[in-house]
Amino acid sequence: MQKVLTIQGGKPLKGTVHVRGAKNLVPKAMVAALLGDGPSVLRNVPEIKDVEVVTSLLTLHGVQVTKDPVSGDLTLDPSGAKTASAREIDAHAGDSRIPILLCGPLMHTIGEAFIPDLGGCRIGDRPIDFHLDALRQFGAVVDKVDGGISISARKGLRGTKLELEYPSVGATEQVLLTAVKADGITELKNAAVEPEILDLIAILQKMGALITVQTDRVIRIEGVKRLGGFNHRALPDRNEGASWASAALATKGDIYVQGADQQDLTSFLNTYRKIGGDFEVDDNGIRFFHPGGKLNPLVVETDVHPGFMTDWQQPLVVALTQAEGVSIVHETVYENRFGFTDALVRMGATIQLHRECLGAVPCRFGQRNFLHSAVITGPSKLHGVDFVIPDLRGGFSHIIAALAAEGVSNASGIDIISRGYEHFMDKLQGLGADVTLS
Repeated sequence: MQKVLTIQGGKPLKGTVHVRGAKNLVPKAMVAALLGDGPSVLRNVPEIKDVEVVTSLLTLHGVQVTKDPVSGDLTLDPSGAKTASAREIDAHAGDSRIPILLCGPLMHTIGEAFIPDLGGCRIGDRPIDFHLDALRQFGAVVDKVDGGISISARKGLRGTKLELEYPSVGATEQVLLTAVKADGITELKNAAVEPEILDLIAILQKMGALITVQTDRVIRIEGVKRLGGFNHRALPDRNEGASWASAALATKGDIYVQGADQQDLTSFLNTYRKIGGDFEVDDNGIRFFHPGGKLNPLVVETDVHPGFMTDWQQPLVVALTQAEGVSIVHETVYENRFGFTDALVRMGATIQLHRECLGAVPCRFGQRNFLHSAVITGPSKLHGVDFVIPDLRGGFSHIIAALAAEGVSNASGIDIISRGYEHFMDKLQGLGADVTLS
């Protein structure tokens, strides 16, 4: 039976939350450990579902994963790497999209890999065609089998030249994890250069990889025959930091996000200040707060780094429902990311969705017929409703709205939040939220 989170709204969130390693880096760093011929140590690891899933997948493949009970650091020893059965891997198919990134490291380590049908948040088209085409270019043989795809590289992998139609984070990770031990040089054009990508490159370089990030989104990788282990502290989760910042603004609260990093949040901080929120930065984190007065309407367009990140727009939309006037949010990265607004409208928000590009930033999905622009008119008086958590960021946004609303809301499917937010209930209660889980 699904757990239900009951939220009594209308109370500002005030207090401190601690943000640890990025969800969008830590699982990939764990996969990178497969490439080493010795143990690796990953620090600042959050206790989230994605880490549990990757731990299970690596364990199935013979990697010994040990967690320090005091520090939370992970030690990953790939010396016993082996083939896992399709049935065992398939048991995790609905939990994560990580299996696709295991392919390159597994082929370097044991010569083969299996990809089950993939899970993940249903927020848009996330095809794996590029991943498979890229692996073929490296020399892999890809075969469709029952329940998934079998990939082998008995003759080894070789460097290649690739160019992405769109600077996809997942595709860039795939190339990096495959190219570092491929024979020869790999050149990737139009690569993603998000902070999490650069942190993954730092990890691979510590292991002995030769990687150059050139101008104009070009990454050049010189393959090496062997890699060692790494010792690395994961960069903080900028998405969680921005989520709590939006919660402070929407509830007229005051939240100190310990561990948040200003540099990786530059675009978000500029937008936050334009809306009317305020923040103070110190050596240990960032304090986000509503300074009083009116919030300003704004035009926001999502984009790849260093633009305004797509994962930031959903929590921020809740704050924009409280701005005085008309705001526009143009989503250019994921075509189905505004499904979460249905619940906000039921709460009393005035939000209209449009198929037209209400902005200047080009969309990844071109002229296809998707509702990807939102017009938000505020301020709206929100009231409690019952809703089902649709995905990670949209679900967090629903909870922010419920916390800002008058009355009681009941949220089911709350387990999804644990995929990316560590100790979520403890943090909510620590901020003074009136919430109960049953």
